[in-house]
Amino acid sequence: MAPGVIALIAALAVAVVTGLAWQRTNGRMRSTAAPGGPATAVAPAPARAAPAAGAPAAEPGPLITGTDLGLPLGERATLVQFSTAFCAPCRATRQILAEVAGMTEGVAHVEIDAESHLDLVRRLDVRRTPTVLVVGPDGRIAKRASGQPRKADVIAALVDVV
Repeated sequence: MAPGVIALIAALAVAVVTGLAWQRTNGRMRSTAAPGGPATAVAPAPARAAPAAGAPAAEPGPLITGTDLGLPLGERATLVQFSTAFCAPCRATRQILAEVAGMTEGVAHVEIDAESHLDLVRRLDVRRTPTVLVVGPDGRIAKRASGQPRKADVIAALVDVV
């Protein structure tokens, strides 16, 4: 076979594998904390004194506050959506999150314009829109999804927080 044909086949195979991987993870809720790992990729917390031997480790402070969002956090959880003006999946995501928040008492839905809040986008490592964060009442980010999540996945993520 000619080297050009081999290169074309290899490029096609890489494109197919990459596309399948992207499709599999698009919109999937994932935990923000790996077992034993940091809570999220948010800006590092200030240094703390090491806990005394045998004492439980101190919990990190809230990652998102009502001040960050411009609205108070929900009593039980908050669904935070980062959107942009020309994002078609953002409209469908807004509808899904509004329905879920309406079904569950104490759950708020807040939509953030990513272009107007670049400092928050950078701090929370938002790389695309829509990005959905499921935030507990203490401000901790429990789950996140990049892309349009399914309604069932959002409900399941809320069950973990609420």
